[in-house]
Amino acid sequence: MSATVAADAATLHPKRDRLVITASAMGTVFEWYDFFLYGILAALIGKLFFPADNPTAALLASLAAFGAGFAVRPLGAVLFGYYGDRIGRKYTFLVTITLMGGATVAIGLLPTYASAGLLAPVLLLLLRLLQGLALGGEYGGAAIYVGEHAPPGKRGQYTSWIQISVVGGFLLAVIVVLMTRRAMSVEAFESWGWRLPFLLSFLMLVLSIVIRMKLSESPVFKAMKETGTLVKNPILAAFSDKANLGNVLVALFGVAAGLTVIYYTSQFGTLYFLTGTARVAEEQALLYLAFGALLAAPLYVGFGMLSDRIGRKKLLLAGYALAMLLVFPLFHLMAEGANPALSRATRDNPVVLEAPACEFRVFARAQETECGQALAFLSKRGISYAKVEAEQVALKVGDTRVQGFDAAAWEEAISAAGYPLLANPAEKQHWKIILGVAVMVALSAMTYGQVAAILVELFPARVRYTSMSVPYHIGTGYFGGFLPFISQYIVVRTGDPFAGLWYTVGVVAMAFVVALVWLPETRDRVLEHQ
Repeated sequence: MSATVAADAATLHPKRDRLVITASAMGTVFEWYDFFLYGILAALIGKLFFPADNPTAALLASLAAFGAGFAVRPLGAVLFGYYGDRIGRKYTFLVTITLMGGATVAIGLLPTYASAGLLAPVLLLLLRLLQGLALGGEYGGAAIYVGEHAPPGKRGQYTSWIQISVVGGFLLAVIVVLMTRRAMSVEAFESWGWRLPFLLSFLMLVLSIVIRMKLSESPVFKAMKETGTLVKNPILAAFSDKANLGNVLVALFGVAAGLTVIYYTSQFGTLYFLTGTARVAEEQALLYLAFGALLAAPLYVGFGMLSDRIGRKKLLLAGYALAMLLVFPLFHLMAEGANPALSRATRDNPVVLEAPACEFRVFARAQETECGQALAFLSKRGISYAKVEAEQVALKVGDTRVQGFDAAAWEEAISAAGYPLLANPAEKQHWKIILGVAVMVALSAMTYGQVAAILVELFPARVRYTSMSVPYHIGTGYFGGFLPFISQYIVVRTGDPFAGLWYTVGVVAMAFVVALVWLPETRDRVLEHQ
């Protein structure tokens, strides 16, 4: 690295640094806004685009499409990682943001299943895949760009703005969706109003491109270009080196997988839990999420700064440990605050489903067996139940027993036993819900706030874009992207609305062990010397 560029990288440039952080963070907000829109509107999109009569199947189908967008993120990481290490950080994430914004705007213009048939879900999946491809290149570019501009001792602080931007994207998506909903009737929103949040992306895309065009290349990449140390094939160089490959695996299983499931549990897991199990109206659930996230969001930067002082590894491990200990109590707290009547009914009049062994087909237009119809009914109502092997289907609620599946009769028995169709606003304890959401977001901040610094510091500059992007997006794409689908399916199969949280605990436990044993402390590494 040339002495001039090295000195420039290690020197504070307040005006330049503000532009670097602002441009990278705003672009990240915009890209995550685009991606979160689908998750927030998953239930409605499921009804509009997927040919499923069963509401549970429709929701799971839409969540599978949500996961599909994540599934191609590793491919995007490979593709854009290659160009990021070959042609530069700046131009690569200009391409990714353009691709992401274009795909999002196009979703707002798609025909629905009612007007275009199977072509509608096919086009939707194609655009989701393009979004996932673009996101696979965006995060690495933004994190590296900021990290390579950060002066010594401030890398955690600087890169934490990338992490808080993810929360910013979620909050912006929630605000835009809520404002659009309130500006029109329910019928209008479900007919055409849902398109507006997607179409709004066009304005944000133009703004993000204009700001990013003002940026120059990172000093570390410029130095590699000047000295001729760029590698011809970053993919081969990154994965043929055994030591670097080992760090890639640690980044995947010890960093990306763990912090991702905590984050998605705090956002989408909480949203689906409040609306499905706790029976909270979707608009109210989004408000709870927005308020709780807003309270805890500054902690992303706070923990990033703290990692500059005490180190990255110990903070990450502490966050993992606390998440495993607190996730079940926090969700029980939210359930008690959101729907006390449901908690009382579950305690006083437990539900038992008597049924033969049967398969629940989550993507079927309708469940073919009586047992499958019973499972669909109970899962849709968010009711906790025990299952007993029997030759015939029957429902037992407290002392009442209803033979055979009859939706009307089952609804009557459940309602008579005190199970509410919707949460009673007068009984809600708002502070419990907000506290639960805020602590979940705080746990995410504790593990996520310093992750960009960890990943940037873990890998050498010549293959940094590829090496950090691939494990990050495999971790977030597979462990995180399919979390809603997997957790919801576990709930359907077990009858326990809290059982899906075991997926979160299991993944975090794995990440804790890997990070404890193999993750090095990276705080004091000098990027320019790698």
